[in-house]
Amino acid sequence: MTQQPFSRPGAIDLSALKRPAAPASGGAPTGPAGAAAGGASAEDSRDASGSPYAVDISEQNFQATIEASMTAPVILVFYSRTRMPESGQLADDLLTVSAEFEGRFLAGLVDIDAAPAIAQAMQIPSIPLVVAVIDGRPAPLLQDVLPLEELRTALTQVMQQLTTQGITGRHQPRTGAPTEAAAEGEEEEVDPRYAAAQEALGDGDIDRAVEEYQKLVDANPADAEAAAGLAMAQVLQRTQGVDLQKAREAAAANPDDVDAQTMVADLDMLGGHVDDAFNRLVELVRRSSGDERNQAREHLLGLFGAVGNDDPRVLRGRQNLASALF
Repeated sequence: MTQQPFSRPGAIDLSALKRPAAPASGGAPTGPAGAAAGGASAEDSRDASGSPYAVDISEQNFQATIEASMTAPVILVFYSRTRMPESGQLADDLLTVSAEFEGRFLAGLVDIDAAPAIAQAMQIPSIPLVVAVIDGRPAPLLQDVLPLEELRTALTQVMQQLTTQGITGRHQPRTGAPTEAAAEGEEEEVDPRYAAAQEALGDGDIDRAVEEYQKLVDANPADAEAAAGLAMAQVLQRTQGVDLQKAREAAAANPDDVDAQTMVADLDMLGGHVDDAFNRLVELVRRSSGDERNQAREHLLGLFGAVGNDDPRVLRGRQNLASALF
């Protein structure tokens, strides 16, 4: 397999996946119809059958797994324990994290040795590869072996970004006792604390979403998920109706204009270009002073909150900001 570059977590334009959107015609890659089922994973692998939100992918269940992305995101990890043992550890870690997210995504573990036809159909350039599938459409997330904590942080940021776009569905647990809602044949409810804000996002009412998240933050300033949701909803609010090309041209023509620079930073955030957004504002802080410098700094702190304080990119951004200030 030839090596091809893939973006780091958060560097894909998840805004293109915003609901509602009709599934792309023929956009969900599948294995050959009627092909023999892929074999079981290697004996030393962890079995996803015991996890409520993970599945070992074969050619038989691949199509059904892709179809499950119409309910909530599916995250596929392509790995081989024989060719690259580290990729197998990444698959194990994704299985672990999937249980922690309680249905926000379904983890699909694809052993390319057991199911080579799936890897071929997906045109996998190298391993490991982690791909998000939403509404049947795949988008690469990362092509690196991340430690468990970094993987957890990266997926938290992705899920937060999807929440601001109204993608809030959850998968039902695949094993164990069904939830009360599932037993009654009802759809599982989202966390009721965030239901009003997420409903507003799903309706495209960004102003109402900001109001609802603000209520949550006012009631409990320690609610990190509400704070992150508010910050991202505010980014969406500030960028409504903005022409991307004109905004970039204005920022290029006026490098010291705080409003122009912060607008492009917001647009970079929506496009998943987190480091670009941070670096733009750090450099603005570095070369500005007085009220303008404080405005740029405050805006950058808001973007930090949108991504999450434990994200390694935020940690780097804070270090760069401190260097720029002092």
